[in-house]
Amino acid sequence: MIGSIRSEFRKFFTTRLWWGMAIAIFVGGAAFSALFGFLLTSDSAGGPQNGLPTGDATQVASSVYTGGLSVGYLLLLTIGVLQIGSEYRHKTITGTFLATPRRLRAMAAKVVALLGIGALYGLISLVGSVSVGAVVLGLRDRDAFPSGTIVRTLALSLLVLGLWALIGLGIGILIPNQVAALLIGVGVAWIVEPLIGVAMNFWEFGREHVAQFLPSSATNAIVNAVSNNPDEVRLEWWGGALVLTAYAAVLAGIGIWRTARADIS
Repeated sequence: MIGSIRSEFRKFFTTRLWWGMAIAIFVGGAAFSALFGFLLTSDSAGGPQNGLPTGDATQVASSVYTGGLSVGYLLLLTIGVLQIGSEYRHKTITGTFLATPRRLRAMAAKVVALLGIGALYGLISLVGSVSVGAVVLGLRDRDAFPSGTIVRTLALSLLVLGLWALIGLGIGILIPNQVAALLIGVGVAWIVEPLIGVAMNFWEFGREHVAQFLPSSATNAIVNAVSNNPDEVRLEWWGGALVLTAYAAVLAGIGIWRTARADIS
C-alpha cells in the first residue's frame, strides 16, 4: 500500500502540472484575500441594503483568508479528474493495475494521495491568503485574528480542498473522457450549481431545505464565510463538513466500485 501511494505521488510531482497549479493557487489565494479584505472592510459594507456581504469580525476575517478557496477547489477538482482521467486517456491505467493487481488498493492509494495533495495545496493557498489578508486587515484597522475560530477555519479549508479533489476523482471515473469530465465537472461546480443555489433562494422550501445542502453552500458553512443573503439558512460547520464528505464519498465510492468491476484494456 505504501508503495502504491508513493507511486501516485510520483506520478503527480514528476510533471509540470504540480508547480503550475501551486503558483495559480498561491496567486489566487493572495489576490482574492486582498480583494475581499478591502471589499469587506469598506465603509459601504455595513449591511445587505448596500449590496455587499455582511458578517461579524470573525466571519470577515475567515472570508478574507479563504477568499481564494473558490479558485482552489476548482483547481483541486481539476486535479482529481486528471489523476484518473489522464490514465484512461494515455492508456496507463492497464499498467497501474498490472503493477497493483488489487484494484481497490490501487484506488485507495489515489484517494490517500489526493487528500495529501489537497492538504499541500491548501497550505500553499493559506500562505498567500493569510500573509496578504493579515496585512490588509491591519491597514484597515481590523483585528486579523478576532477569535480562535479562525484557526479552525484555516485547518478545515485543507479538508475542503481534499474533499473537492475526491469529488473530481469520482467525476473522472464516471466520465472516462478526460475533456468531457473537466468541462462537465468545472461547469457544474462553477456555473450550474451556484445558479441553482440562487434560484433556490427565491423558493422558501428550497431556501430552507435544499440550498444549504449544495456543495458550495456546504463549503461556505465549513469556512464560516460571510453571507450574501441575510435570509440564508446555513448548516453548522460540522454539518457542512459531513455534507461535503458525503458528496465526495458517494462520487468517489461509486467511481471506485465501477473501476473495480469494469474491464480495462
